[in-house]
Amino acid sequence: MLDEALVKDKIDTPLFHLIGQAADELGVEAYVVGGYVRDLFLRRPSKDIDIVSVGRGIDLAEAVARRLGRGAHISVFARFGTAQVKQGELELEFVGARRESYSPDSRKPVVEDGTLEEDQQRRDFTVNALALCLNEGRFGELVDPFYGLEDMEDLTLRTPLDPDVTFSDDPLRMMRALRFASQLGFFIDPEIFAAIGRNAERIAIISAERISTEFNKILLSPRPSVGLELFELSGLMGLVFPELLELKGAETREGIGHKDNLTHTYKVVDNLARALTARGRREEDLWLLWAALLHDIGKPRTKRFDKRLGWTFHNHNYVGMKMVKRIFTRLRLPLDAKLHYVEKLVNLHMRPAMLVDEGVTDSAVRRLLFEAGDDIDDLMLLVEADITSKNPQKVRKYLDNYSLVRQKLADIEEKDRVRNFQPPISGELIMQTFALSPCREVGLIKDAIKEAILEGTIPNEYEAAHAYMLHEAAKLGLTAQ
Repeated sequence: MLDEALVKDKIDTPLFHLIGQAADELGVEAYVVGGYVRDLFLRRPSKDIDIVSVGRGIDLAEAVARRLGRGAHISVFARFGTAQVKQGELELEFVGARRESYSPDSRKPVVEDGTLEEDQQRRDFTVNALALCLNEGRFGELVDPFYGLEDMEDLTLRTPLDPDVTFSDDPLRMMRALRFASQLGFFIDPEIFAAIGRNAERIAIISAERISTEFNKILLSPRPSVGLELFELSGLMGLVFPELLELKGAETREGIGHKDNLTHTYKVVDNLARALTARGRREEDLWLLWAALLHDIGKPRTKRFDKRLGWTFHNHNYVGMKMVKRIFTRLRLPLDAKLHYVEKLVNLHMRPAMLVDEGVTDSAVRRLLFEAGDDIDDLMLLVEADITSKNPQKVRKYLDNYSLVRQKLADIEEKDRVRNFQPPISGELIMQTFALSPCREVGLIKDAIKEAILEGTIPNEYEAAHAYMLHEAAKLGLTAQ
């Protein structure tokens, strides 16, 4: 049972009493609403505090800022009838109770003053429409006209209004439903989910940035496959992320089949999410999860059937790497180092398995360390998550093989220091030694030194590299000046 008394106690703080007293002085009702209240009942931490006043929200924000005193900063957005008050880490959003109406081609509403209930009914889900009164006479009183508390106890998402109206008015709410199901473990009421399917094409009016924000939260949820499968079943995946939907399906030819790569991808992302939770989540883990989501994205475009070999997906890692930038560009994801990181992991995700198949030689390990650099540990987490066999013996075998690779990586790095290494001989030194301008020969000598170090022909040390430079230069007819 959800404890209303505990929640009332949670807001029994100087801050909320201060807001209530300011509202009483202005003669308006004030409520804390939305996700903050929901998370109080769920006992989840929440930083976003939204305050609704039945009256001008800006007036209440200004009164609260004055009461907070020194260090309080207020930002007023008169056009939208909202204000934000910040003091240190504290951040409060104020708005007047309102009702909204929408045009078919926009999620931006026409806003008018309204009652508290009209404000609550415009919200996306009943569990986000809960309001706690802050006025001193009714402090802590729960206002719940749409039975959100019952839905919270049932872990069910419903909409305050007809779901077709809710989703048509603001189609981003469809993505938020999937996100709450994945992030909070809520079930989507069947009628609500059916309405998402009916309104899926309305997602076209939502910006890629807003869609990606919700999608990223799905990837960061404890079990991303919940949201990903709902994304598929709702019809939104085919509209927003068709490359991902192309992974769906298994085909059999001449009695030989291949696995459903979309289902496999769900399992890989879940495996990785568990591993990241075990080690402690970090903000940058989002991009590792993106690499897991996209690791096989090139398979549909490389799928071939060979009578001798069966189904093949040759170079799917390279083809997938080339697809990443187009996907990131369309979804308005970062086109900086985060993109390059995902591209690198997608391209390299087959390499550790190849090491096992072809033998874990020192030179192959050096090359992998050199190419993966500081991302080698993340790459190993990804390839271990890529083990989705239902056979425990196979899983154990693969994990043991990767343990061997990990040990080899550690041994080679300790001995040869090739992770992110730069050859000890620079192009400038080569040109200076042989009185050369930039030319083909400089590149040939530099590449030869790098290859010799990676192959283990010479150690990664200046003296050995310098001697090798002279040796390679002599082969090209060059002498030191």
